[in-house]
Amino acid sequence: MTPPQFIKRWLLITVGVLIASETSAGIHYDSGSAFAVAVLLLSLCNVFLRPVLMLFSLPFIIMTMGLGIWIINALLFLLVGALVGGFYVDSFWHALWGAFLVSFTGLIANMLFGTPGQKRASINIRVGRGGRRPQQQSQSTRPAPHKEIRDDDVIDV
Repeated sequence: MTPPQFIKRWLLITVGVLIASETSAGIHYDSGSAFAVAVLLLSLCNVFLRPVLMLFSLPFIIMTMGLGIWIINALLFLLVGALVGGFYVDSFWHALWGAFLVSFTGLIANMLFGTPGQKRASINIRVGRGGRRPQQQSQSTRPAPHKEIRDDDVIDV
C-alpha cells in the first residue's frame, strides 16, 4: 500500500470513527490524542491484521455472504477500544455500529470520488461455434486440408 492510499484510508477511518462517536453513546474518547491513536491503530489493524483474519475465516465469510467481514471489523473496533487508553467501545453492538459507519463512509467516499489509478474490471465474452467455420470458397482458392480453422467456445476475461 502506497503512502497516499494509507493516508486516504486513514482519513476515511477518521471520519467514520468521528461519526460513530457522535451517533453512539457507547463509542467515546477522552482526548483528541486518544482519538488520533485509536484511528491510527485501527488503520494499522485494517492493513495488517484484517487480511489475515479474513483468510482464516474465509469459510465463515462465504457462508454469511460477506457479513462476516462486518463482524471482523467490529472485533477490530473492540480490540482498539481495549488497547487504547482514553478510547472506549462499550459493547459488541456499539462496535458493530462503528464498523458499519466506517465501512459506509468508505463506500460513500469511493462512490463520490472513485479510486483514481484503478481500472474498472471488464469482461469480454466471445462465443463461437465449434467445428468448421463456414467459408466462401471459390474453386481456385481452397484452403489446404491440414489448415482447418476452429473457433471453439472461448470466454476471455
